[in-house]
Amino acid sequence: MRRMVCVLVLMLCMSLAVMPACASDYTLGIFGNANMDDMIDEDDIAYVEGIIGGTNENTELADANYDGKIDEDDIVQIELIMDGEETELTLIDSADRTVTVKKPLTRIIPTYPQAIETLRSLKVPKDHIVGIGTWPTPLDPVFFTEFSDVPCIGTGWNPNVEAILALDPDIVLLFGTGGCADLDPVQEVLESASITVLRFKLQTPEIYREEVEKLGYVFGRDEAEEYLDWHGEILNFIEDRLDKISEEDKPKVYFAPSFNDRDYYIYGSHAYIEMAGGKDVFADQPGKYMSVNPEAIMARDPDIIVSVAPWTAGGYDLAASDTSDLEEARDEILNQPELQNVNAVKDERVYIIADHLVSFFSASGCRQILQVAYQAKWFHPELFEDLDPKAIHQEYLTRFQGLDIDLDENGVFVYPLEGG
Repeated sequence: MRRMVCVLVLMLCMSLAVMPACASDYTLGIFGNANMDDMIDEDDIAYVEGIIGGTNENTELADANYDGKIDEDDIVQIELIMDGEETELTLIDSADRTVTVKKPLTRIIPTYPQAIETLRSLKVPKDHIVGIGTWPTPLDPVFFTEFSDVPCIGTGWNPNVEAILALDPDIVLLFGTGGCADLDPVQEVLESASITVLRFKLQTPEIYREEVEKLGYVFGRDEAEEYLDWHGEILNFIEDRLDKISEEDKPKVYFAPSFNDRDYYIYGSHAYIEMAGGKDVFADQPGKYMSVNPEAIMARDPDIIVSVAPWTAGGYDLAASDTSDLEEARDEILNQPELQNVNAVKDERVYIIADHLVSFFSASGCRQILQVAYQAKWFHPELFEDLDPKAIHQEYLTRFQGLDIDLDENGVFVYPLEGG
């Protein structure tokens, strides 16, 4: 009951503080979005009518049926898309590829955990998923419990093409570009076998909303709107609060993607410090994973240190009270001799987060919104006194992932919980 009250209080605050999350600043990359906004609706029909009548300029996405011309057939296609009755849908994926998807889709292979998790948020039927891929480490057996009987086709970085072909999928979701492996050859083999391939990242906040909305159209899931409204309201709530503070009130933050045996690293691409209201002390460095000298940390003197726990620490299988591994990771940083004059250590503002909540790590998924929420709470505890990241996490598990996990009893992901 306490958790539900927290969620309701949070949602009430958000409903008063922010505009609806449906308004976006991106163009939905689906052919049929003739007016180039973030949805396909009656306005697109009107816009195509204007193109045909000579009063509107042609746009890239106005050719709804992707046949090379703008005519009445495009209006028919838009109407079919709006009703969820189209037999084909053409879109631009996150690798900037134009792909035509033939429907229905009843044999799906998501080749990496973020894709599996997103499809579950959209309530894609589990029996439509005929194969799955893992990250370099196995899937979390607690979080992905219902997929234990689904054939594995290897890892997202190195999928087994023969295993995929043997499962005869309608569609395969491959990771987008920019990862640790070149998946272009896999894509080419699958497409040569007449298998549709879409490539999405599904772990990058800047494009996550658009990617999920596209998948909602691809798989015909109206649940995408509900999920994205919830997701967007939380991010908007945080952003709205942060708009009220000055740059001087934002703490300097060092994000340590790993820490072991006194080795220090940075990984700005997945730190999301600015989104949570901090200033990255290594913002002038490349965003990639790289080592850094402890002298550089001392010189930049962060007010807060956030460190990712060892990959074996934390998780949904632990009792909620079993924070020993995260406490040990925190104590290791607090006791480093070279950091004793750093403000974050002197003030004990050192926080540990499990990689389950951090993008692009071994146990990560699509939970970067939780990373942002916890960090906002740590960076600005008074500003976000009414923000309850644990309650958000619980609602995500129960409402969108359909999991019977009670975070009051099981699950360890951050230490300490509160800011200050």
